[in-house]
Amino acid sequence: MNSTPHTWRFFRAGGFDQARLDTADDLLAIGELDQKLWVALSCPVHGIEFDARTLALVDGDGDGHVRAPELIAAVRWAGERLARPAVLAEELPGVPLAAIRDDDDEGAAIATAARELLADLGRDDGMIDVAATSAAQARQAERALVDWQAAGAVASPLGDATAAAHDALQAVADKIDDWFVRGRLAAFDERAAAALNPAEATLAALAGATLKVDADDIAALPLARVEAGAALPLAAGLNPAWAARMEAFRDQVAIPLLGARDALSAADWQAVRERMAPYAAWLAGRPDPAAAGAGVLELERLARYVRDLLRLANNYVAFRDFYARQGKATFQVGTLYLDGRACELCVAVSDAARHAALAGLARLYLAYCDCRRGDARMTVAAAFTAGDADQLMVGRNGVFYDRQGRDWDATIVRLVDHPISLRQAFWSPYRRLGRFIGEQVQKFATRKDAEAGDRLAAGAVTAGTPPPFDVGKFAGIFAAIGLALGALGTALASALGGLVALAWWQLPLVLLGVMLLVSGPAVLLAWLKLRSRNLGPLLDANGWAVNARARINIPFGRTLTQAAVLPADAERSLVDPYADRSMTWLWFALLAGLVIGAVAWLVWGGGA
Repeated sequence: MNSTPHTWRFFRAGGFDQARLDTADDLLAIGELDQKLWVALSCPVHGIEFDARTLALVDGDGDGHVRAPELIAAVRWAGERLARPAVLAEELPGVPLAAIRDDDDEGAAIATAARELLADLGRDDGMIDVAATSAAQARQAERALVDWQAAGAVASPLGDATAAAHDALQAVADKIDDWFVRGRLAAFDERAAAALNPAEATLAALAGATLKVDADDIAALPLARVEAGAALPLAAGLNPAWAARMEAFRDQVAIPLLGARDALSAADWQAVRERMAPYAAWLAGRPDPAAAGAGVLELERLARYVRDLLRLANNYVAFRDFYARQGKATFQVGTLYLDGRACELCVAVSDAARHAALAGLARLYLAYCDCRRGDARMTVAAAFTAGDADQLMVGRNGVFYDRQGRDWDATIVRLVDHPISLRQAFWSPYRRLGRFIGEQVQKFATRKDAEAGDRLAAGAVTAGTPPPFDVGKFAGIFAAIGLALGALGTALASALGGLVALAWWQLPLVLLGVMLLVSGPAVLLAWLKLRSRNLGPLLDANGWAVNARARINIPFGRTLTQAAVLPADAERSLVDPYADRSMTWLWFALLAGLVIGAVAWLVWGGGA
């Protein structure tokens, strides 16, 4: 390794400086970079768009998170195993054979595995790609299985019948061992024979029950009567619970190996065990298909590291893929199409409620969507960073496209409300006023409709006797209407008079001032919140440890959510046969009224 300190280059994005990792030297030096300058210090193995096998290999302790020391160790190991480390930055599909360092035992084993793999594939280009190394383990296991099966012919004393004989032997081996041990104890002390055979009380207890041949109480008794130096009978005198299994042992093991006989001596039993031992040993030596041969696992690791480590570092030490907008970052799992927009900042979520508790601090407008594709289910949190939220509500449906291009049905199940754009903030007071007026009009109409219904119901009861006309009541109503109209006219006249008194160039300033007075506070508050949007809490809620204040400012946010735009060369017809009736005449009438009022005020008011 070079002892000269590495010269770092940085680029600024998201409001902070990020290390540039463009070359193999940059990657190999990440252990020297102060971790306070890393964008992230931990990332989850699951829930991100990155090769899961590579992440599992980097995750040395297997705890489901890749931490900075593990990434540094992976980079260092790859650098030590390569004769030409520059391949780490060449975006290769695997590792070239010529780039493998083979001057030590580990390197020699990796190089040997690589040569064998290339020979198996019949390739001479020297490139060991990741797909081939992933299959190398299966090939290794297949070859080991073939060798193992060939060795089985030598270890089978009965040929094709050995497997059945082994099963018959295993079925009674422990019970036969038990019987011969009992016989040896009886030979050791004649008093043991009585104790080792069933007691009279045990047999008497069996006599009072309804017995079955395979009953556990019967099977627990000795295989045959225990006597010192006796041979085990193979036919008569056997425990009935074991008779069928002993018959199979006699016909498939004892007779084929020892010849015809009705009893089995201790020496015969030992001979049977010795003759069948090679087969048992061979059977126990069946190769594990998950066990890799020498250098095979390390070869796969090296091929994956050459292909993936630089990209992983650029989504970990720096967030280049996210901020450069040349590709999608590992945490972007797809794109949500909903409400005429495409939201590219979508992250996978396991628990929407738990995620939202922390992700809300990101100051992003988030729509949590349940996505369905056949029987598959997933939940994503999509950030809306442009447009408005007028038509976003729980229950709305959209389509989510994952990174593999598959489409999922998406339904909003939860919203985290934050400002989306300054335009939305500017018009929000007027929209709230419009909604308020609409609600009040609707309430008034509903109340009047109910009152009319009540009057009709009351009139039906007292049909033929209409109430007398109350002149005083209606006079009061007309007087109140007149006062209201007079007050409104006076107010409009005062406002119009003030406007007419201004110079022509002052009128736009007044209008601008009124709009700023109404919309200014909402725009200022939204601007402050939009400036504080931070990617960190959104990822931290998924198990990341984001180490920087990764901002999503207003210009960058517009690139993460694209609104529908007509193609540049499209033809557009403005004729809509179903358009609402034009209200132009109403605006002209209002404008004419204002002009007439202004002229009248100038003629009569000015003359006074």
